[in-house]
Amino acid sequence: MFFLTSALAFLLAAAPAIAQDIQYTPTHNATAIIGTWTSGSGHVLTGGNFASPLNMSFTYPNTTGISYSFTDDGYYEIARYRFTSNGTQPSCITGVMNWAHGEYTLNSNGSISMVPFGDGFQQIQDPCSAVSNFIQVYNDTEYYRSWGISLDSVLGYLLQLNQFDGTPLPPMIQYSVAPNMLPTRQLRNSTASLVVQAAFRVNAGERASMWSAGSVAGLVLVLAAAAMAV
Repeated sequence: MFFLTSALAFLLAAAPAIAQDIQYTPTHNATAIIGTWTSGSGHVLTGGNFASPLNMSFTYPNTTGISYSFTDDGYYEIARYRFTSNGTQPSCITGVMNWAHGEYTLNSNGSISMVPFGDGFQQIQDPCSAVSNFIQVYNDTEYYRSWGISLDSVLGYLLQLNQFDGTPLPPMIQYSVAPNMLPTRQLRNSTASLVVQAAFRVNAGERASMWSAGSVAGLVLVLAAAAMAV
């Protein structure tokens, strides 16, 4: 608690000096963020063909990728299918299917805050783990430091999201202007504790130690962004 309080106090103190309102010009975003976006081959898409929150199950796409959808009234949905390599054990490749949805805010400093409804979940397959295949609750508040939309002459509109630490996600093409999403409300009751919810890295949908730097930093930055907007 002391760490969270101190970090938040530091960010709030520094905010007036470093934060400036973003100007949404055609150079920064060539079109609105509204719609469904997908990376790579476009096989991973938000909506009912990817996840079933009621029974916490997934339909596996043909290839890995990520997909984000945004409505014009402040709702989002995320679908992610990824493989993570292990440098010390090359044969231990972890597969993660991840889904979440909730409400988002475009902050004045150019960042995005995403607060989940509380019914997110993910499936982890790790052949080198004591439990090789399991489903776990995923309800991290996510913070993206910056974002932008450009126009590619071949691919069309491209959305670039940069995570809380500035790490860029794969660029996503605009799959549809109308967001392809499940209903924008909590779809399953979740009684998971805060400790369980904090056991994953914010933005990544990967396993991590509880209260990882990513989770703590994301939470603190979201709180700071909210305080600046008041």
